[in-house]
Amino acid sequence: MCLITFRWSPDSHTPLRLAGNRDEFHTRPTAPLSAWSDKALLGGRDLEAGGTWLAANRYGIVAALTNVRDTTLPTPPNAPSRGELVAGVLTSDNPAAWLDTMASHQAERYAGFNLLVATTHQCWHLHRGSDGISLVNVPPGVHGLSNASLNTPWPKLQAVRCAMQGSNNHLWRPATRQALQNPGQAADHLLPDTGVGVTLERQLSAAFIVGEQYGTRATTWLTLSHRGDVAITEQRFGPLGRFTGETTLTALCQR
Repeated sequence: MCLITFRWSPDSHTPLRLAGNRDEFHTRPTAPLSAWSDKALLGGRDLEAGGTWLAANRYGIVAALTNVRDTTLPTPPNAPSRGELVAGVLTSDNPAAWLDTMASHQAERYAGFNLLVATTHQCWHLHRGSDGISLVNVPPGVHGLSNASLNTPWPKLQAVRCAMQGSNNHLWRPATRQALQNPGQAADHLLPDTGVGVTLERQLSAAFIVGEQYGTRATTWLTLSHRGDVAITEQRFGPLGRFTGETTLTALCQR
């Protein structure tokens, strides 16, 4: 994904509410939200590299990924696809140990990324950027994640985070939908400098990117209940923001 906001409330009836956008080239082959045939996962799938940007497993564990956009951070030679990180943690026997191993040395094999992993009682953020590799427990509250690190105050991140923060439990989806599907671009003086040039920074500053070759491919909403049940809704879009379909799936926890 490229833009996420989430409310982490581990002591509530719904520990996690998450909404986000996936931006990608429209020609990259993608499977819509579904139950995977080869792994016990629920999510969309990148058919080019085989990974995913967001998924859940049958044990009430959720993972979501964003890339880090920073031209000062070199991509390691023969780096694996970052999309395999989501499936990797969700199919591991011990997600906490998997994350510790990744943070200690394995994450450096990949290009820059953020990996968000949540259970009903714990939420981790694993970051690989030019400032190094870090693994932290996310505190309760409303957070945002884009292509820098957790809560980096980019304009579009602040907008979707405010939408989540200002909504109640019943209106969080329409509130975040309005923010996530806003095609407005940030003013030039508010743009981050990630090394890609002002023209591209301007295009990427929109929460919902409308383009013929590259743009927002999906908006996703996810809830994780205190029992570990997961519900995911995915809206999909084609070139120039054309709506192409919507899917809602649920997975009951089998712990």
